[in-house]
Amino acid sequence: MDFWKKMRNFAPKLTMKRYALFFDIDGTLVSFKTHEIPASTIFALTQAKANGHKVFIATGRPPLIITNLGAIEHLIDGYVTINGALCFVGDEVVRCKNIPHDAARLVVDDAQQKDYGVIVVGEKDVAVLDPHGEVDRVFRQEIAVENLDQAKPIEDVMQQRILQLTPFFSADYERELMARIPSCTSGRWHPAFTDVTTKGADKGEGMLTMAAHFGLDPQYTMAFGDGGNDASMIRTAGIGVAMGNALDSLKKEADYTTTSVDDDGVLNALRHYNLV
Repeated sequence: MDFWKKMRNFAPKLTMKRYALFFDIDGTLVSFKTHEIPASTIFALTQAKANGHKVFIATGRPPLIITNLGAIEHLIDGYVTINGALCFVGDEVVRCKNIPHDAARLVVDDAQQKDYGVIVVGEKDVAVLDPHGEVDRVFRQEIAVENLDQAKPIEDVMQQRILQLTPFFSADYERELMARIPSCTSGRWHPAFTDVTTKGADKGEGMLTMAAHFGLDPQYTMAFGDGGNDASMIRTAGIGVAMGNALDSLKKEADYTTTSVDDDGVLNALRHYNLV
């Protein structure tokens, strides 16, 4: 039976408290298998909004490549993007934290010298260095990211404030390089790459920034994620929810582990906490 037909008689619940709900995109809202938002998740967020809760995105993606939320775009109250480096509501920038220029330059120069891929996210534009096609393989073919064809020349983007670097290298080399840029932090959510931002720019801080902007009590925040870059908000939220497909390390940080993104995970968690 069609999911929406099964749910047509489902009545909104009244809850005592209104929550601010923060959702990672890839592997949380959007399936890695179908590259779409499951119908149960669309239904869950629709009901959550009807019950008075707020819905926020908390993603490592820069705005340029947030192209897969059309089905729920009208429900979103605000965005924590670039792992917390850029937070905005409509056209209003709530927070923008950049990587120190010398640290960004070091990573870009290192990528060019050692011949590995890196995505450079500037305040306005994105650049891609992809000497072996790995960035294209992972982002376009595996994760179904769009709009990277709009990337600008790397030296043009380096003239802007750099908000994030996404280098494609091993976890072992990540530890070595991060020791050379102590002003930065790293959040790995894929075996092939990590996201590097300035210290203090992570999803947990972004969530708190957004809650403060709306005058919301952090105690009544709920965060959903599946990857390493979600750990800060899972720890910081009033309730941290790990998806069933999440890393084991994230499940250990979470207050609750739901089912996978492809098995009604968001809906099941919101029902568990009586928010829908």
